[in-house]
Amino acid sequence: MKALKYTIFTLLFGGALTSCNFLDKEPYQLTLSDYFNTADEANSFLTGIYAELGQSTFYGADYMYLVGGDDLAHYGGSGRAPATKGLICNNATTSDAAVTGFWYTLYSGINRANIFLENIDKVSDIDSGLKAQYTAEARFLRAFYYFNLVQCWGDVPFKTESTKDVVGLDIPRTDKQEIYDFIIKEMQEVSDEKTGGLLTAAELNYKPGRVSKSAAWGILARVYLFRAGEYHRDNRAATDAEKKDYYQAAKDYALKVCTNQGHKLADDYWDYFIDLCSDEYNTTANESIWEAEFSGNNTTDVKAEGRIGNIIGIAAPDMSSETNVIGSADPGYSYEFIFATPKLYRLYCIEKPSSQVSDYMSFDVTLTKKIWEAQDVNDEVWQRYLIKTKDARFLWNIAPFAYVEGDGKNTGVTGRRFYESGFRDRVNEHDQGRSYSYGDNTWDGDEPLTGDYDYKSYFTKNIARPCAKFRREYEADKKDKNNTAINFPILRYSDVLLMVAEAENELNGATDVAYSYLNQVRERAGASDAPAGLSKDDFRQMVKDERARELCFEYTRHFDLIRWGEFETNMQSLVNAARAGGEWNQGPSNVYTYFQVSSTYNYFPIPDAELAVNKAITTNNPGW
Repeated sequence: MKALKYTIFTLLFGGALTSCNFLDKEPYQLTLSDYFNTADEANSFLTGIYAELGQSTFYGADYMYLVGGDDLAHYGGSGRAPATKGLICNNATTSDAAVTGFWYTLYSGINRANIFLENIDKVSDIDSGLKAQYTAEARFLRAFYYFNLVQCWGDVPFKTESTKDVVGLDIPRTDKQEIYDFIIKEMQEVSDEKTGGLLTAAELNYKPGRVSKSAAWGILARVYLFRAGEYHRDNRAATDAEKKDYYQAAKDYALKVCTNQGHKLADDYWDYFIDLCSDEYNTTANESIWEAEFSGNNTTDVKAEGRIGNIIGIAAPDMSSETNVIGSADPGYSYEFIFATPKLYRLYCIEKPSSQVSDYMSFDVTLTKKIWEAQDVNDEVWQRYLIKTKDARFLWNIAPFAYVEGDGKNTGVTGRRFYESGFRDRVNEHDQGRSYSYGDNTWDGDEPLTGDYDYKSYFTKNIARPCAKFRREYEADKKDKNNTAINFPILRYSDVLLMVAEAENELNGATDVAYSYLNQVRERAGASDAPAGLSKDDFRQMVKDERARELCFEYTRHFDLIRWGEFETNMQSLVNAARAGGEWNQGPSNVYTYFQVSSTYNYFPIPDAELAVNKAITTNNPGW
């Protein structure tokens, strides 16, 4: 039994899948008849299904390299030597390692779920309620993994039985609409308010590491919205269901999350992310609905570290070897790979739908010393500056500062240099003492002696700044150079609110209901309410802009653009802006090539490794 348990453990956590085929051409060398004897064994196996979420090939790291290249973010930064290949640079091949790893990770999760569902009835000592819960979680996760496959690849091999034999493993691709039907049916059944086995968020004490009814409903809304836009990828007219039924279902399920489930927005946008980076649940507001768990967060379900905050974060010196640099003195090492595009920066400078603004990516928001000192509210640049700084998300999402060391390398951070005048005060206003406190702002002539300070040139032109959303400075303990315990936010309440607003507008136009859900998100951010009297088209654009401001760097944007049929056009619109230079002064000189995409990139390529072993797949996705 000990040896068998070790084999199971290796299967679940040690990467025992050695074959190239997702169905595993070499069957597992274990006898499951001797497992699934106790509730603990069932829970252990279920944990292995969850564990796929945290793999380095998924939310642990590589997901960024797969879907992180969109019209809001680009890969590359000053002083780095970033890669120019891969999906994030819109320059991938069918042998791309990240693509291949993601494909196998998703099918591994599916196979684990199939094994679990085939064996859970063997457990004799499990409570019926617990059995129903575990079964529901496994079914949901299997459906979620299939949804990721459909989002990325469209038609894929489909199998709801585990691999038991090497015979018959060449599986052809199944039409994505058939798989959608399966995904929806599974998620609906396990989240049914009366008969579904999933627990409510309250019953899980609002610990979002496990799937709740709220998570299932929110993901269901996401599934329906993506399905509603599939006609764009198929280059055909929308069906009646895509025009109405799917939006209605998305709205209905999103509203379920909003009704008596105990979720609300954190009082301050920053609160949620400070909690996330501090390895704490946002229990004061229950804004987090589902997270991919890494080490910590008062759970033993998953013991693994990720790279959130490390490969996505503000560049900081490496203090990992300095034993005397701990806690708040150590900002946590980050590669600063992901930079905001000028488009994202400008979106915080407008209050209208971007469709109503001429060339909104080229706003002149250069703040001179003269303008700063005059503070003339009638000055257009000052007005835009006020709009930008009133939106708390701007100062959180796009790094407003660079870390500063006082006396050389690896001696500890002594301050922060803020890029614009007044940013330090704005950060302190929102931060409420939860970040660093450095020195006393003492100046030695024209240079700061200690503490935080504003960059004295009073400029905003250099807007190519890194993502600052996942800030390692809030980690409490000694920080590892390359790994963090920061969870990945798969689904937040603000996302659900925006889904309600979008679906309602598609169904009924810009109603009071649509406005109310959109404005909840804007008001929390400190932004003014959306302009009254918007047309259906302009309100749609307002929702799209709001999703950009609210959810940037959380990797919903890539799939949003695809379901809206805007991936090609939006990316291409950045090409000319990038070629014009000026604002693109960080990153590779050919950064504009990252945005030159074709319809090919509406799908991932099926990996060469899979095509080599699964002879039932005879063609790749268009263009690959």
